[in-house]
Amino acid sequence: MRKFLFVLIAGVLLTSVSHAQKIGYIDSNFILSKMPAFNKVQQEMDKYAAGWQKEVETLQQESDKLKQDYKAEEVLLTEQMKKKRQAEITKKDNELRDYQRKVFGYEGMMFKRRQELMRPVQDEVFEAVEKVSKSKGVQMMFDKSGDLVMIYTNPVHDYTEYVLEELGLASDKKNQPGQTPADSIVDDPANLPDIGAEEQQESQPAVKANKKKSNN
Repeated sequence: MRKFLFVLIAGVLLTSVSHAQKIGYIDSNFILSKMPAFNKVQQEMDKYAAGWQKEVETLQQESDKLKQDYKAEEVLLTEQMKKKRQAEITKKDNELRDYQRKVFGYEGMMFKRRQELMRPVQDEVFEAVEKVSKSKGVQMMFDKSGDLVMIYTNPVHDYTEYVLEELGLASDKKNQPGQTPADSIVDDPANLPDIGAEEQQESQPAVKANKKKSNN
C-alpha cells in the first residue's frame, strides 16, 4: 500500500512538473553495459569474489574435517576431550560465519570494494548526463533503472542515446533502448517518404498508354 501511494504521488508530481519544465529519463543500466570501464570493474569484482569464495571454502573444509574427525573418534574420547573438540568446532564455525559476513555481508568488503571501483565510472556517467541535460534544456532527468518506479515512459523523453554519444559510446542501433527525443528529430533521408516510388506508380498509366498507342 505504501509503495502504491509513493507511485501515485510520484505520478502526480511528474504530471504537474511536465507542464512547467522539460523532463527526461535515461536507462543507467543500459549505459553502464556499454562502458568498457564498467565491464572492467565487473571482471575485477569477479576475481575478488573468486578469491574470497576460495577462503570461505577453505574454512568450510576445515570445519567439516573437525566434525568428521570428532564423529569418528567420539567413542574413544573422554568427556573433557569431547568438550575441547566441540569448542574447536564451534570456534571454527564462528570464524566461518564471521568471515562470510565480513566479506559478503551488508557493507562488507565486497560491497565497499565495488563502490570504490565504481565511483569513477559513476562520476563519468553523471558528468555526461549533466552535459546532455544542459545542452537539451532538460530541467529534470530521471533514471529508469533507479529506485523511482516508472510505470510508463514515453520514448520521446528518453535521452539514453545522447548520454552514450557524450561518452563516445553510441550504440550500434540508433535510439536504443528508447526513441530519439522529439526536439532532436532531423531531416534524415531514411525518415523521408519514398517519393521515387510514388512518382513511379503515377507514371505507370502513361507508360501503358504510350505502348498502346504505338501498337496502333
